[in-house]
Amino acid sequence: MKNQAFSQRIAAVDVLRALTMFLMLFVNDIPGLRDVPHWLFHARADEDMMGFSDTIFPAFLFCMGMAVPLAVQARYRKGDSTLQVAGHLFWRTLALVVMGLFTLNAGGVEGGLSYEWFSVLMVAGFFLTWAVYPKAAGGRKMLYTTMKAAGVTLLLFLVIYRDVHGSPFETGWWGILGLIGWTYAVCAVVYLFFASKSLPHALAAWAAVVLLAVLNHLHEPPQGFAWQVLTLSFVPGDWTLHALGMSGLVATLLMQRHAARRQSARFILLMVALGLAMLGLALLCHPHWIISKIQATPTWLFYCLALNFSLFAFLYWLTDTEGKASWFRLIKPAGTATLTCYVLPYLWYPLESLLGVHYPAVLDAGVPGLLKSLAFALVIVLLTGVLVKMKVKLKI
Repeated sequence: MKNQAFSQRIAAVDVLRALTMFLMLFVNDIPGLRDVPHWLFHARADEDMMGFSDTIFPAFLFCMGMAVPLAVQARYRKGDSTLQVAGHLFWRTLALVVMGLFTLNAGGVEGGLSYEWFSVLMVAGFFLTWAVYPKAAGGRKMLYTTMKAAGVTLLLFLVIYRDVHGSPFETGWWGILGLIGWTYAVCAVVYLFFASKSLPHALAAWAAVVLLAVLNHLHEPPQGFAWQVLTLSFVPGDWTLHALGMSGLVATLLMQRHAARRQSARFILLMVALGLAMLGLALLCHPHWIISKIQATPTWLFYCLALNFSLFAFLYWLTDTEGKASWFRLIKPAGTATLTCYVLPYLWYPLESLLGVHYPAVLDAGVPGLLKSLAFALVIVLLTGVLVKMKVKLKI
């Protein structure tokens, strides 16, 4: 499967990613609003429910998993060897983990750099280090190399600065981008060295990862080193998150298989059937685990998969079968420059604070507040589109 000649861009993948990124911007902006329905927020760790905000990150991981086969296949089509592809996957993972740790530790330093200036310098370091630079030679190539080196130096300075002031970097929960990075690494390695061999291999790998997600969340798991090796509990991240990514990966492979045979309708029905199967597993798990994003319970996993398989089926029908991808043109940059879109709020919020920007009190609560958060999400997406047109874009 690794040399599969499937290069057509799938609109539904970009649309699902764009919707997910847009909604992530929205839900990240609503904390602090008053008089807003409880179901819009994240559920508490001990609360048996799934708020709307609890559905966004798993959708992001599902989208990330969908992109893995497409990215690896594109590398092979360019003539890369397996070793070169593995190297690319390593540097991609490292970039995501590093950015995740920076965003996790971007709270400023007591008695030193404020949160605002730390975040501004952090984003500057991101863009200098991971921006897409045009191909050049001579003096311009040297300039771009110097800019990259300046970005790395700036980020290293921030790490050392925090350490000197007694606030060393902590891995903690890795940050959103860090969790995405570890999930990407697991899915990419599984695909590159096993799942790419055939669809049955991919399905077996998916089933194994889902099983690991369940085993790692047993209420009273066996103790000992042998159990840790069996369940691979030492792998960074959480196997529930890896299962979300692997589910997206399998969805892409099934899509490619059916598209090659011109069986779009059958693929859509298969996605719906998988969604219903995941719903059934969620109902079976619910008596044993609560629905909890924070705990990453199997119940939460299967409800999220039921939603994502079904949503992707609908979007594939709407965009790739019915040709309605243009309906989502306004938020397209969120699906094609997703990393840039995600990072921009880390610049937007600090600049608002530094400039003393304040909104009318009416926008702090209720429907006006939610509309303000929707407007914020749209502005960030449109700004991303402007930057892309200016050839300013993050890429790892």
